[in-house]
Parts: sequence; C-alpha cells; structure tokens
Amino acid sequence: MTRRLPPLYALRAFEAAARHASFTRAAEELAITQSAVSRHIRTLEEHFACRLFERKGRNLQLTEPARMILPGLREGFDSLERACATLRVDDSILCLKAPSTLTMRWLLARLSRFRLQNPDVEVQLTSAWMDVDKVDFNHEPFDCAVLLSSGGFSDEWESVELFAEWLIPVSAASAAADGPWDLARLKQAELLHPTPDRRDWRRWLQAMGLEQDIPLKGGQVFDTLELGIVAATRGYGVSIGDLVMVAEDVEQGRIGLPWPTAVPSGDSYHLVWPKVRSGQDRLRRLRDYLLAEVAAMRLPAVEFKR
Repeated sequence: MTRRLPPLYALRAFEAAARHASFTRAAEELAITQSAVSRHIRTLEEHFACRLFERKGRNLQLTEPARMILPGLREGFDSLERACATLRVDDSILCLKAPSTLTMRWLLARLSRFRLQNPDVEVQLTSAWMDVDKVDFNHEPFDCAVLLSSGGFSDEWESVELFAEWLIPVSAASAAADGPWDLARLKQAELLHPTPDRRDWRRWLQAMGLEQDIPLKGGQVFDTLELGIVAATRGYGVSIGDLVMVAEDVEQGRIGLPWPTAVPSGDSYHLVWPKVRSGQDRLRRLRDYLLAEVAAMRLPAVEFKR
C-alpha cells in the first residue's frame, strides 16, 4: 500500500517552528528563509486541510490538530536520527562527553595515552559542566559518555562502572602536614562547598556522625568539584573532593588530606554508549583501556567508612 505522506522538509519545518514557537528561529535552525518556513507550513495545512498555527498578538500558538500530530512527528524524527547514526561513515572518531572535573583530574591524561596506543581511534572529548550528569544520544552528537550516577540507565545503552565516588576533605598540603585534624580544628576551618546545595559536605558529615557539630551555613560556594579543590589547595579553606580525583596530587604532595576518612557518595562513574551505534569495537577498546587504568590506580592510605 502506498503511503501518502506530506514532504519530509515540510514536516521538519513544522517541528522546528512548533519547538521554537517562532518561524524566524526555525528558519535560523534549518538555514532557510522565514518565507520558506511559511511556505512549508502552508503545504502541510493544505495537505491536512486544517490550520496548524494561530497568532495571538506576537505569540505563535499551535492549534489543536497541530498539538495532536506533534508528539508523533518528534518520535519519528528521533527514530530517523538513531537509524542514520548507526550508518555514520567515519566511525574511527569517538565523540565522548564527560564531566569537567573528571576530565581535568583523571580522564584527559588517560585519553592521551589511549590515543598513543590506539592511533586508529580518534577520541574527541567534550568537557561539560553538569549539575546532574546526563546525556541524550538522540539529540547530542556523542557516541559515548562518562556519567556520575547511581545507575539505572536505559535498556538501549551499554554501561560499565569505572569507579565509585569517595568523598573526602581536601586542603592545602601545608595545612595537613602536621597530621590529621581533630574536630576542634575542623570547626574552625572555612568550609568550601563544591556544590550550591552543599550536598557533598552534608553527605560526608552525616556519614561521620558530625552533622550536628559542623554547621553547613556560610563558606564560599562553587559550582564544580574542581573549583572547590583548587580553592582549598590555595589555602582558602577545606573542601570536599573525590579521592580518585585527588590521588595523584596527594601522592606528589600538592594536596593535603586533613581528615583522611573517605565515605561513599552512593554514585559511581560509568562509561555508557548506545547498543545500536557504529564503532562498537572501538567503544569496547576504550572501555577495556579505562578499566585497566582503574585497576592500576594507587589510592592514598585512608580509612574507608562504608
């Protein structure tokens, strides 16, 4: 049976205009003129014999028929993008998304070594600030990602846990040179918060049974783990860090551990990628390499409080 469908370019213009609520912004996204978008919408309106948009003042609003068709169109375009992604010609390039602190403190050096050992695989790394780590393989140009998460990923993804996040106080090396701190000294210290909601300090203090002794109010607030660590190493106070992220700097005497007890955050770093995607062999090679790097890590001698 022949399917009588309207032109794909017209459907694409409608979806973009509906998403932006603007013909102008849809035209910019699709690299066509605004009048072209208008013509495509008219083509659809003639095909469906109904209006798709209404103007109320300066606002562009969907009609009821348009609202009915839009979810199915979006799902259809998502399916098309997934299908085309599986046949991408150049699968020698892996596009990887990763959190900014992980990139700077752990991943960047290891990817450099991976490229030397695998000259046939180019890894293009995008470092992104994410308050909650996430990736949308349907709409973002990535083949894989490293995410801090408790798991529970999509059934359409492959995933492997790299390492767990262990929270631990960090300071300038000189501040911890005379040995571990006691509670009195921690009370006097300026707390640096690597998250606006202060969740990392809260988790550590609760696990240590110190939430009633150390107030969370006050102190400098940052939006990344990296900024908190850097501020602490420069002597502005004591922050919470990830044990794996600071391990090399602790070993080389650049960072101190004033209270050498690490507690689990409940999250881990995972490498994830779609099951249906070209370059599966290269993705597995990257997975195996990162797992080998994790197995070879040397962590500082600290107490692990589970």
